[in-house]
Amino acid sequence: MISSILETIGNTPLLTIPNSNKADEGQVLFKYERYNPGGSIKDRAALHLIEEAEKRGLLEPGGTIIESSSGNFGISLAMIGAAKGYHVIVLVDPKTTSANLALLKCFGAEVIVVTEQDDCGSYHKTRISLANQLAKEIKNSYRPDQCFNLQNSEAHYKSTAREIMEQCSSNLSTFITAVSTGGQLGGISKYLKTFAPGVQVIGVDAVGSVIFGGESDSYRIPGIGLGWTPVNLNIENIDRTYKITDEQAFLTARAFARHEGILMGPSSGACALVALKVAQQLGPEERIVCMISDGGDRYIQTLFNDEWLEQQGFRKTVDIETIREMALQLKPWSISPSSCANYRADLTATLEVPHSTLQMNLELRTQSYTNKKSSIYMD
Repeated sequence: MISSILETIGNTPLLTIPNSNKADEGQVLFKYERYNPGGSIKDRAALHLIEEAEKRGLLEPGGTIIESSSGNFGISLAMIGAAKGYHVIVLVDPKTTSANLALLKCFGAEVIVVTEQDDCGSYHKTRISLANQLAKEIKNSYRPDQCFNLQNSEAHYKSTAREIMEQCSSNLSTFITAVSTGGQLGGISKYLKTFAPGVQVIGVDAVGSVIFGGESDSYRIPGIGLGWTPVNLNIENIDRTYKITDEQAFLTARAFARHEGILMGPSSGACALVALKVAQQLGPEERIVCMISDGGDRYIQTLFNDEWLEQQGFRKTVDIETIREMALQLKPWSISPSSCANYRADLTATLEVPHSTLQMNLELRTQSYTNKKSSIYMD
């Protein structure tokens, strides 16, 4: 018997894609995170951050959780808040879909829409700044702070990465995932480079995002991209990066729904396109794990809305062979990502990152240094 819905987080399946993946090329395996109770991979980090805050006395019974999130992470926190009895305030922006807004509210979250853009033309900084301000004003409140809290990547280092290795350590050649706050890519890449250094790690970003450098511009892929390189990501653990256009991401996600019966969001569509590219370069004995961070059901009004796609100037459908050809033509954005880093140390002060986050980061860095030093002496 399961005593809480939160106990069902994790242990998600790996899916093959037989209609899209040829027998003579690398085997693509989708890590399908839709099976988490909140519907996305963000459940993992959200639960870890809340439980760490509880252990440290940063979040007490009846308290308030305050976070900046345009979608999945906020939904995960809202679900956890409902299960644990916390009030949840989520700061979103105009790009947040009506489906995500409805999910937030159905779990009882208070939603604040931030309409002021930041200097990157996005809403990340203004959302974060307001969330930090509210955390100072509201008593017994806690900011999980997914962008700056290193426990975000630690969650994936401790659970997601180990789960992947247990499921398919044999012949794992490549790991692929999208990047926004850097949690999953940062934590999983750290684990792989520590315990399976031969595995190639590929980060996927949106054209217009500057996590891996380049020119900042607007983009429509939700749940991906940022105006700087997040602290949760050690870019030296990344072997290659790709930048995918809005239309490529949307078309690929729609194609997998039509040809494999697998629902995914646009950011996962971007990753799946890169996975097909890598598969065409490898032999059948090698495995490629591609993170599918959520399902497509919360994008019904955008991704799967023909009228909306036409308004964006996107094609509505293409066959799987066209998607495979699109993948074949992809070129890496960078084969030396560390040279493209866009870290912004000044943002800690500018955005007034909470002291609790900085303290947790210091503890985690100290612990990592101590463990590393101990392993050296043991060797």
